[in-house]
This record gives sequence, structure tokens and C-alpha cells, in this order.
Amino acid sequence: MLFNSLVFLFGFLPWAVLGFWLLSRHENARLWFLLAASFVFYGYWDWRFAPLLAGSIIFNWLVAKSFYTYRRRWVLTAAIVANLLVLGLFKYLGFFSEIVRQTISWQGDFKRLALPLGISFFTFHNIIYLADLYRGRAPRYSFRDYALYIALFPQILAGPLVRHNEIVPQLPLPPARPGAAERLARGLAFLLIGLSKKIFLADALAAFVDPVFAQAATDPVTTGQAWIAALGFPLQIYFDFSGYSDMAIGIALMLGFTLPFNFDAPYRAVTLAQFWRRWHMTLMRFLRDYVYIPLGGNRRGDARRCLNVIVTFLLGGLWHGAGWTFILWGALHGIGLAVGVLWRKFMKPLPAALSWPILIAFLILTWIFFRARSMEAAQHFLTAMAGQGTHEAMSNVRTLLIACAFALIGPSSQQLVAKLKPAPWLAPFAAAVTAVALFKINGNPSYEFIYFHF
Repeated sequence: MLFNSLVFLFGFLPWAVLGFWLLSRHENARLWFLLAASFVFYGYWDWRFAPLLAGSIIFNWLVAKSFYTYRRRWVLTAAIVANLLVLGLFKYLGFFSEIVRQTISWQGDFKRLALPLGISFFTFHNIIYLADLYRGRAPRYSFRDYALYIALFPQILAGPLVRHNEIVPQLPLPPARPGAAERLARGLAFLLIGLSKKIFLADALAAFVDPVFAQAATDPVTTGQAWIAALGFPLQIYFDFSGYSDMAIGIALMLGFTLPFNFDAPYRAVTLAQFWRRWHMTLMRFLRDYVYIPLGGNRRGDARRCLNVIVTFLLGGLWHGAGWTFILWGALHGIGLAVGVLWRKFMKPLPAALSWPILIAFLILTWIFFRARSMEAAQHFLTAMAGQGTHEAMSNVRTLLIACAFALIGPSSQQLVAKLKPAPWLAPFAAAVTAVALFKINGNPSYEFIYFHF
């Protein structure tokens, strides 16, 4: 069920929010209702994956219960490995079997399994809890509360990547507590901003970016096509994913919950390190606290620190997808961050007027590997961008410039919502934007959110 679909906006969301609020005074009934609604939301896309989600919740909760009974830390380690194996089975089996087949001329073949929606996110949520239990930083939760932490529908499919101690303590709070009207208003504002990002910007960019990358998977593309798609995709993925995150934050606020922010105008950063402090911030927290620091972080000298950064981003690239393009994308960003570590130690900082264009050029180049379906497709892009393809004028420049303006100028989503004050013009303005968005949803192709694939 897509956040940007009429069935969600008019069929599921009003029913879920209204039912939750009607049960405001009855905590147990309210939260069980929310859990049931979350499973309806998840199973709507393909009901066959709902048992996998339920099994994941039951298995990990029973592991936690066993740990509290017997205090055997190896149980938690084994459970983390089991979660990673399940993720690997669905996401990486086909990729690694292809590597083995090509390496040793093995004739067997494992077909890629259908990828359950949100499996990377709910697997990482389970791992966060188990790892915190291992460190002695997590309490014991009831089955209901743990299940809601994993399955809560605003964030299960594509984040934000939420920690248990950020959401579970909020679950008992009734939605009708003081401040409810403000939370509802700000939630609706986030929902509308996120929907607008998706409908008016991300989908408009997808209309000309996606066909070029699809063509590059099998055939060369022209120089104009390559450049317009290479410039468009960084903006498409930003407005698509930040739009989803805004909608998730807004829906959670309508239910009375606060989720962490996930984006903070990342293309206004002037260094790669700043970019990653502003892009998919909840994933970066996870990689820092559960990969980079356990590897040793910055505690063992500059050489080891650089190695830890590269390994962390290699794993981050692999997390995004099973393919050499994702591994190369992660490696390039890891190397770029390691170079930044050494530059800050031995050289003077570059002025922003020079470092920002270098950063943007690096991001444009590396996003090609992230988006391309194969190394061959990426090569088609790079060859055409180097001027060796058929030349033609770039089109869709207007859409590109409008998207650039929104990415680089003005307040971010959270700044805009924080500044909003009650005003007579807000309601008709919001109604007009909503009406136009709904007309576009009904009359234009519907594009999935990009991060549904990860």
C-alpha cells in the first residue's frame, strides 16, 4: 500500500487514525488495534509476506525472553546471525550464487527470491534491540509493545530507522493528551509536504530519469540523456525518500508519536562528512553505533580509522542492494570519507565555494552506480557523459531547475513545520495543494517509493 495512493489516503489512513483515536482511553485495545492495522497495511501489498514479519517478531521476542530467563549472551549472538541469514536468503542468495558460478564454472543456479517489502528495515530493528540487550542497554518489553516497535506501519517499509527506546516509551501515551491539536496540525503539515515532494518533484523527475536508466541497462544512451538523468536522479531520490520520511513522521504525529528526522537539506553540505550527517540520518546512526564503533571507530589511529570507515560503507552499500554497483558505490563513499579524515588532519579546509562543487560532482558520479542496474549500464552512462555518445540537447531542464531550487533554497521540512503558526490562509492553501495532488495521483502514473526496493 503506497502512501501516495488513493486507497491509502482515503481508505486506510482515515480508518486507522480514527479507530486509534476512538480507543484513546483504552490503552490495551488501542495498541492491539494499531498492531492489527499495521499488519493489514503490510499484508495489503502481498499477504504471503505477513507470516514472515510475524515469525520475525515472535522469534526475536522469544529470544529476548529466553535471555532474560537464562542470561546466556550467546543466544543473542546466534539470533543476530539468524536474522542476517534470513535477510541474506531473500536479498543476497542469487547474487552470491552468481559469483560462485562464475568463479568456479559451477553449473547450478539459485534463482533470486522475491524480496519482502521492508525486510532490511524490520531486520535491522530486530538487530538493534538484540544488540542493545547484549550491551545491557535495553529493557524487557511485552509482546504487544515489541511487535508494535517492529511493525508500526508509518515506518516499517522504508524508515526512518527507529530505535526501540525512541518509540516504545511513547506507546502508552494516549493520543488525546495535551497538545493533541498541535500534533495533528503538524502531522498533517508533514504529510502534505511529503506528499507534495513525491507527487510534484520526485515523480516528475522519475518520468524522464527512469526511462534513461532502463535504456542504459541494455543499450547506449545519448550524451543529453545521460546528463539529464545523471543530474535528475540525485534530486529524484532525495525528494522521493525525504518525502516518504516526512509522510511517515506526519502520520506518526497524527497518532501521537514522534519519529526522528531523517533528512536535513543534505545537498547544502560542503563536505562528504557533512552530507552523511544530513542524509538518511537514522541509517547513519545505525552504521556508526553498530558497525563503525564496534570495529574500533577512531580509537586505534588514523590508518585503522580510515579502514573502519571504508568497511562500514562497504557494508552500507551492500545493505542497499545485492550487486557490484552498490558495493562500488559504498566503496567510493568510504574512500571519500577516509580521504576527508586525512585531509582534515594534514591540510587546511577548502573554502565552501570550492568544496561544494567538488562534493556535488562526486555525488552525481557515485549516484550513477547506485541507480544503474549493472556495471555495464553504468559504463554506458559514463561513456555518454564523457561526450562519446550521440549528441542531442538536454530536455526537461525546467523540471530539473525547479527541483534544484527546492533542494538548495529555503527551509527544510522540519524547519518549515516548526515555523508554522495558526493563520486563516493555511487551511485554504493546504486544501488547494491537496486537491491538485489528488488530481495528479488520479491522472498520472503512480511510482513506487525508491526505498521500497531496499
